[in-house]
Amino acid sequence: MRTISTIAELRAGLDGHRAAGRTVGFVPTMGYLHDGHASLMRAARAETDVVVASIFVNPLQFGAGEDLDAYPRDLARDTELAFRAGVDVLFTPTVGEMYPRPVLTTVSVAEVSERLEGATRPTHFAGVATVVAKLFAIVGPCRAYFGAKDYQQIAVVRRMVDDLSLPVVVVACPTRRERDGLAMSSRNVYLTPDERAAAPVVHTALRAGVAAITAGERDPAAVQALMAQIIEAEPLAQLDYAAVVDADSFTVPQPLAGNLRLLAAVRFGRARLIDNVGVTV
Repeated sequence: MRTISTIAELRAGLDGHRAAGRTVGFVPTMGYLHDGHASLMRAARAETDVVVASIFVNPLQFGAGEDLDAYPRDLARDTELAFRAGVDVLFTPTVGEMYPRPVLTTVSVAEVSERLEGATRPTHFAGVATVVAKLFAIVGPCRAYFGAKDYQQIAVVRRMVDDLSLPVVVVACPTRRERDGLAMSSRNVYLTPDERAAAPVVHTALRAGVAAITAGERDPAAVQALMAQIIEAEPLAQLDYAAVVDADSFTVPQPLAGNLRLLAAVRFGRARLIDNVGVTV
């Protein structure tokens, strides 16, 4: 496995691979890798000839007062995990390499980015879309792998790729979970032992929402109230939102119908955790 830190070297190397007829799989990350990231790398390994993973903590997607400086980092550990998962090239640019001048150009995706995470973190998705567009421009034609835990992020990236006709296939991979249902996340490291014991309530609430819909509930307000009630019954949980939306448009169907996504964001002390599940009516 090679580690590359400059845009020019990565671009030249991948152009050479494609000229030789090889396909490229790309896994963008912010580091502090876990088995969820490794599962994306293994999927890319199975489906493409050359696997690239990036580690870049993108300052554009952190709002004021968020955890940019405290975001967990461990490049040595990440390098070992990426190697074991079959990555061929690890791209580790500095902020100066990615943004050598103040960023005057940003990418924003209207509508799908304005609800839920977008409403709670107004600048977040513009930062995500901008850095992902830049990474896609650097990596070039590829299959890009994302985890379904960040479901709204995937929707934003897919719409950006479609609208801008980028030569990228976006691949969504299932959320990896701990044994008790907690979605794997780099931010789980922030949880105290008591918070870690309480955190699976998020997935419990989402599953309860799915069960209600499966049993015939078609009122989105009733499903959302049920999920919120379960989460708010946990003293260590501070609910940001619990919602059920159309899986593509992120609008709320009245009554519930079609492909749906149930999503929640909950704070446990320093950690803000997100999760989601799908169901079809």
